[in-house]
Amino acid sequence: MSSPLNGFGHRHGCHDKEEDDKEELYLELSLSSTSPCCTPPTSTSMSSIMSTVSVCAESPPPLFISSPPPPTYHNHFAASIPPPPPPHNYTMRSSQEIGSVAPSSRPTTLRTRRSPVQTLKPGKTETIPAPFPWATTKRATIYSLDYLLSNQIGIIGGGVQCKRCDKMYQMEYDLREKFVEIATFIAENKSAMHDRAPAVWMNPNLPNCRFCCQNNCVRPFIDKKKTINWLFLLLGQMLGCCKLDQLKYFCKHTKNHRTGAKDRVLYLTYLGLCKQLDPTGPFDA
Repeated sequence: MSSPLNGFGHRHGCHDKEEDDKEELYLELSLSSTSPCCTPPTSTSMSSIMSTVSVCAESPPPLFISSPPPPTYHNHFAASIPPPPPPHNYTMRSSQEIGSVAPSSRPTTLRTRRSPVQTLKPGKTETIPAPFPWATTKRATIYSLDYLLSNQIGIIGGGVQCKRCDKMYQMEYDLREKFVEIATFIAENKSAMHDRAPAVWMNPNLPNCRFCCQNNCVRPFIDKKKTINWLFLLLGQMLGCCKLDQLKYFCKHTKNHRTGAKDRVLYLTYLGLCKQLDPTGPFDA
């Protein structure tokens, strides 16, 4: 059985323990209220903080790593280019000022254009005896196709000579057949000729010799200019065998431009003869 003293001692010990707990709690609260984070800053710490803020404001940290600047291009030719000339001041002048300008002392010579009508040498006439039934009495001129066919002139002949055996003989061409062949060729290829004779006209394929049977060796016989068999050369496509002065003779007497290279004059000769045969055809130069 316990004595009352023991019970008093027990209550006294519990009271002491509660007091200790209160003091410990008060101590913790006092320590937490006086912690350094809640302590107001002193003057020394405040000045150091302001100095740190000013330094950070003056030099902000870089946001990214900057790359080195690109190399600068130097134009070495800029120094050698002269500056542009000053703009020209254009002023309107009155008619009195223009009339008061002194005339140039250099004499002016007017060049007269050569007349397209060709003049003949003394003693020569534009008309000659007709060298062939299909040629007129005018130099380098033939009859039209309608005239020849209406007068039963459908076969055109001419003299040729072989370059190998030197034989001379007569050749003939059908007028209608050969002219249709040439006219068709011109109508289909004129735009691509560019006013120049094609190679097949410049270097024609010559007929074969009927005596020695050699190929590409028979040339037309050409004597004087006024007796050239123009229609025969046209139908045989052998106008390229003519010399340049002979082609210029044709252009001279047919009022065509006769200057230039041979391919130009030969082109005009082909179209000029076709125009004489068929004035309504596509043979304008």
